[in-house]
Amino acid sequence: MSRVLVVGGGVSGLAAAHRLRTLLGAEADIVVVEAARSLGGKLTALEIGGRRVDAGAEAFLARRPEAAARIAELGLDDQLVHPGPAASALRVGGRTVGLPPRTVMGVPGDPEVAAGALSPEGLAALRADRPGAWEPGGDVAVGALVRARLGDEVADRLVDPLLGGVYAGRADALGVRATVPALAAALDADPRSLLAAARSCLPAPPIEGAPPLPVFGTLRGGLADLPATLALAARAELRLGRTVTALARTATGWRAELGEDGPPIDADAVVLAVPAPAVRRLLADHAPAAARAAGEIEVGSSALVLLALPAAAAAPLAGRSGVLVGAGERRPDGLPWTIKAATFSAQKWPHLAPGEDPDDTSVLRLSIGRHGDAASASALRRDDDDLVSAARSDLGALTGIEEVPVESAVVRWPGGLPQYGVGHVERVATLEDGVAALPGLAIAGAALHGVGVPACLATADAAARRVAAHLAATVARG
Repeated sequence: MSRVLVVGGGVSGLAAAHRLRTLLGAEADIVVVEAARSLGGKLTALEIGGRRVDAGAEAFLARRPEAAARIAELGLDDQLVHPGPAASALRVGGRTVGLPPRTVMGVPGDPEVAAGALSPEGLAALRADRPGAWEPGGDVAVGALVRARLGDEVADRLVDPLLGGVYAGRADALGVRATVPALAAALDADPRSLLAAARSCLPAPPIEGAPPLPVFGTLRGGLADLPATLALAARAELRLGRTVTALARTATGWRAELGEDGPPIDADAVVLAVPAPAVRRLLADHAPAAARAAGEIEVGSSALVLLALPAAAAAPLAGRSGVLVGAGERRPDGLPWTIKAATFSAQKWPHLAPGEDPDDTSVLRLSIGRHGDAASASALRRDDDDLVSAARSDLGALTGIEEVPVESAVVRWPGGLPQYGVGHVERVATLEDGVAALPGLAIAGAALHGVGVPACLATADAAARRVAAHLAATVARG
């Protein structure tokens, strides 16, 4: 009977544990160690205003197959839901405008779709689509590429808000090749036009009369149901509130030291599904180059303010799913915005819409935090009450809603999102090469090939299959 240790009880670790169970069978001994006292990592939920809502990631990208496939495998098909028709918006140039359709992380294939978000000068720069700022096979910051070719307004008003929402980072710090890989590949093939490269990445438009394919999906009870279901299906031994402080090689596998959290754990193989700083620490004695690469992956912090409003007070939001706020934008009173995004959950997700009960609530999610931004860093240092007050003030300036919430909550994610800087692909290659040279060790998680749930599930499957192959080879050798 093999024993596999999974370090990390977020969705990546639990998905790896579940896949290991399907590959190794009922007799395998799978142990999951998680430093927090609860499972799920960034997929968590809470009760607010009489509703259970996600307090971390709320959706997955539906165009990638991994999440929907795993949901089906777990028997959660009947819980899969998609957003309604409510439209997203941008706060740019002192105005709230519709989010341009059919863009690649904000880069449009057709300049005219962005006309409402840009000044005449900004639209002219977009149409010009100047050459430069790209060497096939290389990498640059998304902001540097877009500014050089399409102008500052496209970078600041279209691209930066979207990247800030996904990565809690800035366009001028995130690399093209890791954050928008399809665009990088298109430019490698033909670097002459960024607009043409974006067009080549867009899916075919929907057939006339046919409903558009959903972009996002989630679970009716909250995306936090996914890690909980994975944990049940994995049938693993769970050790919560314990931190793996070091790894050591043994004659038959690995030993994980838990320091003061308990006796060491011996295992035939280990899957590391923890943030980059922890990977760096655990690999330092075994793969120094890989550890250095992991240490070069910065992590961004963010916070989420949740407000439960009386349903009637949220009526002005009808038809709007949320607003992204461009970096550097100012409120009507001239003050900087504290929030970077507002999601109107009851409008975005039909299953969260209030009913006819006068006590029903509408929940809003207000996001704060851009890595490397001094104003964001200052905002994140505020206490919870102050952060709620600032978020409510921004909501009033954005929508005119000043109603006192029925309930509020603050959820903080220190170091919650890896930053895919320029050269991230090469760093990850160095990291994975170092791990590949260590028998019985595998790695998974958001620091590698994408921060979304489908990408995390893909790395978890790859890690589990690597471990299963290693164990099978060990048995074959006798």
